[in-house]
Amino acid sequence: MSPLSSPDAPVDEAEATEEETVETDERRESLLAEVTEALGADHVVASHIAPGQDLWIRVATPAWADLARILRDLGFSYFTFLSAIDWMPSPFGRGMDAEVDKVLEGALPKEPGEIEHGVTGGTGRFEVFARVYSIDRTIGLTLKTDVPEDTMTVETWTGTYAGADWHEREAWEMFGITFEGHPRLRHIYLPSDFEGNPLRKDFPLLARHVKPWPGIVDVEPMPGEDDEAAADGGEGE
Repeated sequence: MSPLSSPDAPVDEAEATEEETVETDERRESLLAEVTEALGADHVVASHIAPGQDLWIRVATPAWADLARILRDLGFSYFTFLSAIDWMPSPFGRGMDAEVDKVLEGALPKEPGEIEHGVTGGTGRFEVFARVYSIDRTIGLTLKTDVPEDTMTVETWTGTYAGADWHEREAWEMFGITFEGHPRLRHIYLPSDFEGNPLRKDFPLLARHVKPWPGIVDVEPMPGEDDEAAADGGEGE
C-alpha cells in the first residue's frame, strides 16, 4: 500500500476541506428566493444555478406574463431576447454536420428519438425561453416555460418588455407558437401564404438534401497546406 493510500498517512487539511466544499452562489440563491416569493412557489416549477455563471428558472405556463412584470419590478429592465425550443430530435438527422447523420436520398424520415430537456426539465416538446438583465444588480437570468401542445399558446411579454415584439413574431413564424395579447403577430421573414414552421424539427429542409451544405464540401486549404501535401506526396514516390 502506498503512503498516499495508507490509513496512517497524514491528511492535508486544506486539500480535504477543498474536496468537501460545495460551490455556492449566494447572489443567485437570493435572487431565486425573491422571484419565488413574488411569483408564488406553486408557479416556480424548477430552477438551476450554475455558480458564478447563470440562474435558470422554469415557471408554470399561466404565470409567464406575471413573471415578466415581477422581473421588471425587481429591477430587470433590460430585455435581452426571447425565443423558443423544439426539444424533439430531428427525424431527418442533422443533415449538415456529419456524414453519419445525413439522410440518404430517397430515405423516409425515421421515428424521432426520446425527448431530452435542459437543466430545468420540461413537460413536452416546446418551450419558450427568455433572458433579462439588471444593470443595477449587474446580473442576468434565463426564464423558461412549457408551451401546451394542444393550444401552442403562451401569454405575450410585450406589455412589459416592448422589445419582445419582434422576438415573439419570429417565434410565432418559425415555431407556430401564438403569443396571446401580442398586438400584431405577422410574418417577418416568410411570405404571408407560407405553410409550415421552418424551425420545427419535423419541418423538412429539402434544400439541404438537394444541394449539400457548403460548409461540408467547399473547404479551402489553409495557407501552406498544398505545399505540405505536395512535399509529402513527393517523399512517398
